[in-house]
Amino acid sequence: MSRSHADRPSSGFTLIEVVVALAIAGLGLALMIAATGTGLGNARTADRYIAATRRAQSHLAALGIAATLRPGEQSGDDGGGYSWRTTISEPALHTSGAQSAANVLGLYNVGVTISWRDGLFTRSVSLSSQRLSQAPGG
Repeated sequence: MSRSHADRPSSGFTLIEVVVALAIAGLGLALMIAATGTGLGNARTADRYIAATRRAQSHLAALGIAATLRPGEQSGDDGGGYSWRTTISEPALHTSGAQSAANVLGLYNVGVTISWRDGLFTRSVSLSSQRLSQAPGG
């Protein structure tokens, strides 16, 4: 008795099964590559935020030390694609000791913003503090 082709047990995979398996593997690989790219982009953005925060801390620490505090805004290029802007408010006046003009101190609200371009977006980090300094005219 001879067996026909249909009666034999099949061994191996059909072409359709192989194509479907390759398509699923390709989709999984594409998703892994996309996730890796997103992760690298997020790490790069986090590094830029850290660098901007350090720059802002440096500018904030220098306010009132390198130059006398004067109300207003100033800005400039900080290099590396970063720009800075400082904002100093009018002081709240306080007197110490006798009411002489030499003893008038001002409490200034100071702020620093560091910004940079990130693709289509402008990102920024802002820090603020208060500084006690001699008021203008004092």
